Amino acid sequence: MHCIMKISARNKITGTVASVEKGAVASVVKVEVKEPFTITSMITKEAVDDLKLKKGDKVSVIVKSTEVIIAKD
Repeated sequence: MHCIMKISARNKITGTVASVEKGAVASVVKVEVKEPFTITSMITKEAVDDLKLKKGDKVSVIVKSTEVIIAKD
């Protein structure tokens, strides 16, 4: 069954999995987004396995944070 997930967060970024490095407990997932940069996420190995993440998958990156910092050169 495929569900369309609705969430309240508006800080969602869509991209493509560039790499998955599985560790014993946690995994590092790098996601390439439309702009030429990559977002890196440290998630559990269980989450990687549950989502069946692999290089090339289309995914959304959802940022959960209590603060947002803006910098300008």
